[in-house]
Amino acid sequence: MPYIKTAYHRCRHLLAVAAILLMVACTTVPMTNRQSFQMVPDADLHAMSSQQYRQVLNQSKLSDDAAQVRTVRRVGNRVARAAEDFLREQGLGHKISRFRWEFNLIEDDQKVNAWVMPGGKAAVYSGLLRITRDDTGLAVVLGHEVAHAIAGHGNERLSQGLLARMGATALAAALSQQPAATQELFNQAYGVGANVGILLPYSRLHETEADRIGLVLMARAGYDPRAAIPLWERMKAEGGPRPPEFISTHPAPTSRIQVIRRELPRALLYYRPQ
Repeated sequence: MPYIKTAYHRCRHLLAVAAILLMVACTTVPMTNRQSFQMVPDADLHAMSSQQYRQVLNQSKLSDDAAQVRTVRRVGNRVARAAEDFLREQGLGHKISRFRWEFNLIEDDQKVNAWVMPGGKAAVYSGLLRITRDDTGLAVVLGHEVAHAIAGHGNERLSQGLLARMGATALAAALSQQPAATQELFNQAYGVGANVGILLPYSRLHETEADRIGLVLMARAGYDPRAAIPLWERMKAEGGPRPPEFISTHPAPTSRIQVIRRELPRALLYYRPQ
């Protein structure tokens, strides 16, 4: 009987902890208003992101093509400013100070990829530029990736991983007393290190959400969101029998184009050519 009582009380404790975590860690995603489970403190997540970002840059060759670098930074910063304006209008202006936007171009013509880490650290691989072709095409991709950042998708995925791997009772310890364990999970979730440049394999839900928000962000930045359809058609054509890295962990381009067609009328309401 004492053993049963102890197990019962332990189970109640676990459920109580889990319930508290669910209550305090629920965040509303901008625009979609979906409730997202994000329990990792932004300061901790962004510190890990910044550390990993520096490691990626140190292990990569940064492009010395000044014109292309200017393009990446020009488009990235315009989209980032649009994202900050968007957050203000959503009543989330307090989150803006958490982002330290930085856009770099990594020289790798074989890699068709781009990503933005939590906190705003971003990279574009030169192989992507032959698909994006111009500022507007690049804005499609960076709008999508910046959307992941402001929606907190990285935090959500890492939080899910912590829960699945460690359980509710180990959560607080993992975040405060065992930073190495959290760092290890971060590395695995984001695929940096052994798989440099291949970030978090976002779920289809995250991808669709980022597409919806990203169209609005690029439109607000002065880029025509209708360019998203030909961009994804080019991405689909580029794939061949083996899809480019940027597509490999994402929904099929055909499905993505369908979502974009549905969301374009909303995005066009924000489009003002600059």
